[in-house]
Amino acid sequence: MKIGIFGYGNLGRGVELDARLHPDLELMGVFTRRDPATVKTLTGVPVYAAKELETRAGEIDVLILCGGSASDLPEMTPALAAKMNVVDSFDTHARIPEHFARVDEAARGSGHTALISGGWDPGLFSLARLYMNVALPAGKDYTFWGRGVSQGHSDAIRRIPGVRDARQYTIPVEDAVRRVRAGENPELTTREKHTRECWVVAEEGADRALIEKQIREMPNYFADYDTTVHFISEEELKRDHAGLPHGGSVIRGGTTGEGDQHRHVMEFSLKLDSNPEFTASVLLACARAVGRMNRRGDCGCKTLFDVAPADLSPLSPEELRRRML
Repeated sequence: MKIGIFGYGNLGRGVELDARLHPDLELMGVFTRRDPATVKTLTGVPVYAAKELETRAGEIDVLILCGGSASDLPEMTPALAAKMNVVDSFDTHARIPEHFARVDEAARGSGHTALISGGWDPGLFSLARLYMNVALPAGKDYTFWGRGVSQGHSDAIRRIPGVRDARQYTIPVEDAVRRVRAGENPELTTREKHTRECWVVAEEGADRALIEKQIREMPNYFADYDTTVHFISEEELKRDHAGLPHGGSVIRGGTTGEGDQHRHVMEFSLKLDSNPEFTASVLLACARAVGRMNRRGDCGCKTLFDVAPADLSPLSPEELRRRML
């Protein structure tokens, strides 16, 4: 199955590196909006201008879109789903329904298959929530992210005029996590579950007060959280915040039995050294599934809820039953 990458930032480089771990997938090239002559890939895979997608679409079974959710993917995914099979990692939870609708219209109209919101949240964490809810219909869900760097939130800060670079850390409130793991099933507001910490490199002469105000008031990203903004030098950012770790937990506390006398706690957690590389590997599995689904004529927009687990794996159904069932 031939795979393409559109966008060559941290996530695009992660897809390039992780593609070597998926022997049934062949990476045929990277497409970029930059001048291809200025882009040097890590493994020597060819680089093409974005406009070449028009002529090379037939050479690609699935294109993995590695743009940001703030402004790239809302336009990029439906536009490209009209031309080829695509996968994205759109992670603005509140806007997923409208994004799905636009991509579904484009994909169905062209006979293509598109999977949106792949990765780990949304993605694997979404599946964990679904499985936990069907196993424990009486209960409450809790999702904690971090401590780690959020690529989407960091990208949203970098889009603010006057920002040269930024890292945003999502930090769970320890007491909230403790109470949930203890099976208390507390009522928690968004603000009570996480804090956000931003490290920002501002352009020379930029209005830092305005930048901080725009960060704190950004809907869907920071407005509902206690947010701390630090302004630092580019050297400090490279020295102290070069890594991209992340992770988190999905926890559901529930009850069964007469009078709800038996309490249960389910948890699925991740601890990631590299958020983009792990996300990339999930997207590659999603690309495999999209290619298979399209070959069967299953078109339109999908999420991981719509994908049979076996379609994500390179193993045959017989091997899966023998090894993992």
